[in-house]
This record gives sequence, structure tokens and C-alpha cells, in this order.
Amino acid sequence: MVDIDDAPQQIAEKIRGGRTALGIEFGSTRIKAVLIDDTYRTIASGDYQWASHLEDGLWSYSKEEIWKGLQSAYASMADDVYNAYGERLTFIGHIGFSAMMHGYLAFDKAGELLVPFRTWQNTNTSEAHEKLSELFQYNIPERWSVAHLYQAVLNKEEHVGKVDYITTLAGYVHWKLTGKKVLGVGDASGMFPIDPTTKTYEAEFLKQFDALDEIAEQPWKIEDLLPTPLVAGTSAGELTAEGAKLLDPSGALQPGIVLAPPEGDAGTGMVATNSVRVRTGNVSAGTSIFAMVVLEHKLKALHPEVDLVTTPAGDLAGMSHANNFTSDLNAWVGLFGQFAAASGYPLDPGSLYGTLFRAAIADDVDSNCGGLINYPFRSGEFLAGLSEGRPLFVRGPEANMSLGNFMRAQLFSAFSPVKIGMDVMTKDEGVAVDSLVGHGGIFTTPKVAQKILAAAFNTPIKVMSTAAEGGAWGMAVLADYLWHTNEDKSNLADYLDGRVFAGASSTTESPDSDDVAGFEEFFERFRKGLPIEQAAINAVPLETK
Repeated sequence: MVDIDDAPQQIAEKIRGGRTALGIEFGSTRIKAVLIDDTYRTIASGDYQWASHLEDGLWSYSKEEIWKGLQSAYASMADDVYNAYGERLTFIGHIGFSAMMHGYLAFDKAGELLVPFRTWQNTNTSEAHEKLSELFQYNIPERWSVAHLYQAVLNKEEHVGKVDYITTLAGYVHWKLTGKKVLGVGDASGMFPIDPTTKTYEAEFLKQFDALDEIAEQPWKIEDLLPTPLVAGTSAGELTAEGAKLLDPSGALQPGIVLAPPEGDAGTGMVATNSVRVRTGNVSAGTSIFAMVVLEHKLKALHPEVDLVTTPAGDLAGMSHANNFTSDLNAWVGLFGQFAAASGYPLDPGSLYGTLFRAAIADDVDSNCGGLINYPFRSGEFLAGLSEGRPLFVRGPEANMSLGNFMRAQLFSAFSPVKIGMDVMTKDEGVAVDSLVGHGGIFTTPKVAQKILAAAFNTPIKVMSTAAEGGAWGMAVLADYLWHTNEDKSNLADYLDGRVFAGASSTTESPDSDDVAGFEEFFERFRKGLPIEQAAINAVPLETK
């Protein structure tokens, strides 16, 4: 990244000349729009806060929320452009959309949504997961789109015979703005397995799925329902006049802009951390968390704890994905914030999080959290064998209850579920990792989460200067990549190394032996205590009446 401070008039000239790229990502709690210039710096941004809700017992976002949120985030970014540079945003060099991977958006021939959007958070597809994983001898996690489709078939849901197209959230938005039923190969790999050689769906698996008795009865074949996978750098269609109006109801934005293939948040996380080469990896932490490593070869055995997805370039990557990460942590921080305000000393979010996080690595904390245990499960967690979630904090009567130990337990517990799958890759399969990069807002407080993650994985963790940029920035970079795919010997990894991250600064935290031992002790207690979590699921209602 180039670290210079252009004058506003120079940036305004870039905006007028279309030397920009826009990335918009639909995260679990925020839709964010990031506009970058040709030196990969964020020059404007906007966002919209939202949250999933339960609809008929399943986590969902409504169609109305999707479009309201998109338009609000875009308008906020466009206002940022006008306020900073005096320019009305009428043209953008390239645009790309990304979103939470997986889930189920099913449409009929008329393009109408058949059932409410079923997000990746839902864990009601265990039967489909087990049957398809056994059939393919390839892990098909509960949240994958094909698992949702097959579970609907197994449940004999009325809508399945009407399905004409299924896609992800990013694919849905892209389709409505361009008319193209396509998907970035990384996002597609979370719908149905991808062959890393052909960069398209595994042909033999398609045949096996269609041959299932329940599927053979349907009026469709799976390959006809899925979006076409595209590798990074491929033109994925143009913004239509209707699409421009849908994105920007003010009418200022003009159609004809070429869009990048829509990607999933795993792919944008890899891009934002420069982790698309073989033997590199990243940990992308938000409402959910996943640890990914780009693999040298396929895994030797089927491991339900490890997803096999691809990079935006189509290379195979192993992923340990946990549904739960910051939701419970944020709730506790919010409680401390309320106390600070009630005491007459309110704290801004940066100071609040920073103060609490730093307590977790203070000199007086116990490396093993002093006997405190936390379970951060707001929703179900496959890695822990939980169909639902109930956030819990547990301690024995002799546990060392201190602020530092409490916050350390919060952070340790947040990283514990994802460690289960990562241990399978590194310890059971011997997957080699040359570098592991932390990515997400939790890493903005210097050192804390980085140091704890190093202890959890017992490996050095690098955090780059772009760590807080997020997936929207990564998607903007993928959109910019469309300008550079015709360059000699250009590939995504070389483009990121040579252009985007050429001058990026970073810090690295190596694992401390006491922290590693403390985390392992905590982790053993965490796993042994999981029956407590199951008891809470049985005793505490999911929804408050």
C-alpha cells in the first residue's frame, strides 16, 4: 500500500476519472461500503447496522432489510465523498459485493423468494450434513447451501419443487444489479464442492447428488440451480439501469460499471490479509470466526471439523469455522459500558474496549484464567456439537474472580471453538503454515487479541496495518484487480504482493510459553464443561416470551 496523503483535489480528480473501486460487504452486524483509490487507500466509507432475527425458529434477514441496508450504506459512502471532496458520485471504476457465505436463498422461475433467507447461523440441517458428507466422503457443513436445499427436500417442504435458482446473499445482490447468475469461486465453494483443477463444481458429486432417490423425484437437477463460478479478475457483468437505481435511488450513479465476481467473507478476508498463497493463512474474526490455510494438497481423510473451500483464485483452502465469536463478548463489554455511564464516567467504545482488553494481559492475571470458564454460544455450534446456543459464564467457588481473569476468559473462550478445527489441520493432518495473519476489528487494540491468538494456535500471529479495514476493503481490492488481470504473469497472489501490500507495515506476536500452557489448560476445562452448555440449552428457552 502506498502511504501518502494526496490533497482532496487530487482525490477528487481520481473520483471524476473513475480511478476508484467500491467494495460493499454484508456482514452479520453491519453492511459496509468502502471506496478505494488506485493506491488502495480508503477514501470514503459508509455503513448500516443490522442484526439477524428468528423467523419460524430460523435465523434470517428480510428482503426489505437487505435493500434498505445496501442503499443506506451506499448513500452514507456517497455523502462521505461529497463532504470530503465536493464530488457527486456518478461513476465508479469497478464495484464488487461480498457477504456472509453459505445459507439458502431459493427463487422460483419468476425470481420470487420462496422462503425467508436462511443464514449460515442455522444448524437445523444435521441430517443433510451427515448424509451428504458420507455420500461424497467430503465434509458438507450444516451451513452450506446444498445442505439447506437437501434438508428442505428431506423435510418435504412444499417449496422445493418450485425451486429454479439458489444462491448466496452476495450472489443475490449481484444478480439483481446485473442480471447475471454468477458467483465468485470462493463463495461458490461454500454452496457446493469445487474442483480446484477445473475451478468449477465437482462433476462426480453433482452426479451423485442428482442420483439420490429424493432428488431424482424433483423437477430439477442441482447443476441447473447453482450460479456459475468465476475466478477473481473475471468480468461478472455490468450494472444495469435498474441495478443503478436499486443501488442508488437518488439517480446519480450511472449504469455500465463492470462488476467483479461476488465473493464470500472468507475470500475477502484472505485478500485483506494477503493470504491467498499456498501455506499462508488467516484468522478472520467478527460475529463468527474462521481460520483458513491455503493447502498444498487435499486432506488425507474426511474431517467434519474442517471445511474445504477455495480462495478467490480457486485454490483449495482448509477452514475451521465457528458460528460464535464476538456476540457474547460485545454483550459483556456493553454491560461494563453501562456501569461506567451509571457511575458518571462514560467511556467511548475505543477506550472501553481498550481498557477491558488490556486487563486480559496484565501482569496480575492467571495464565489459565484462574479457573473461570465462559461459553460464548449465542447460536448453535457444530464444532462443539451444539444444535443451539446459550451464552454462559461459569466458575467454581474457589476460582480467582478478577477483572483481568474475567476478560481473559472471555477472549480465550471466543477463540476456543475455532481452535478445534485448526488443531485437526495442523496436528492430525500435518498442514504446514508459513504465516498466519489476524484480521478484524478485535485486532485494533494493539497486541491483546494477537497475543491470545498466538497462544491458542501456538504459532506467530501477524497483524497488518490493514487489519481493521475489513472485508469490504478486501472486496474493493478484488474489484480493482479487474484492471490488472491482463498484465504479464499477473495472478492474484503476485498482484497482492507487488501492488497492494508492497509497503504495508505489520507487527508479529510470537507465542509465550506460559500463555500457551495456560490456554491449553483453559481449553481442556472448556471442552470438559460442554455438558453444562447442553444442560442450559435443555433448561433455558431459546426465545423470550
